[in-house]
Amino acid sequence: MPNEVIAVQGLRKEYGTARGTVLALDAIDFTVGEGEFVAIVGPSGCGKSTLLKILAGLLPASRGEVKLRNEPIRGPRRDIGVVFQSPVLFPWRTVLDNVLLPVDVQKLGRDGNRTRALELLALVGLHGFEHRYPWELSGGMQQRVAITRGLIHKPAMLLMDEPFGALDAMTRERLQDELLDIWQRTGLTVVFVTHSIEEAIFLADRVVVMTPGPGRIESDNRLELPRPRDVASPEFNAIRRVLGAKLHSHHAKKAA
Repeated sequence: MPNEVIAVQGLRKEYGTARGTVLALDAIDFTVGEGEFVAIVGPSGCGKSTLLKILAGLLPASRGEVKLRNEPIRGPRRDIGVVFQSPVLFPWRTVLDNVLLPVDVQKLGRDGNRTRALELLALVGLHGFEHRYPWELSGGMQQRVAITRGLIHKPAMLLMDEPFGALDAMTRERLQDELLDIWQRTGLTVVFVTHSIEEAIFLADRVVVMTPGPGRIESDNRLELPRPRDVASPEFNAIRRVLGAKLHSHHAKKAA
């Protein structure tokens, strides 16, 4: 097992509502090693996004422990990058200025980071678009900007919450390939939330399957499938059937 970047132990998350306490996550235990690509899948409402927000330091846990490189996560951190389903770009900032936003906020200095931003934009196919504005870009191009922004400050880990969920199929496939290229080139540690089993298998080293809410880990599945992966291959579809059965069996039990 590579050195642990993330370690989660006994994680529980409760929300107080007008009708009482709602249990969103319970008894969550897992680790993510240096350079691993881990996908988290589960039905709607199972707490996938809540888990990611706790990892990002955007939500506190009700109980348990979450550590980044052996340090407790108690709030937002400079060494964690986050990409959401919506690109959340500032319309008055150019592409380059949007990418450099974390640099400006964290007062890291633009000199060296401007060069890095231009290199990252070239890596995701946006060379020549540095001085465009978000409204001049397609949805897929905007999401590339968001991914670049998540990488600009060299985070220890990149958290991605269904980043391709709102895109058309062709753009989604292209960005999946580009994300894998970035991951392989940089050795980045990635935790990727998705509702798509196919996307999880295509991208990840491991697929963590969650149960319907309250979210618990049903299984943690290491994929022994060589890259590049062919979604039409018998091996790929065999894994898809196994993971699909795990996901839907708990959903069916809860419905019953």
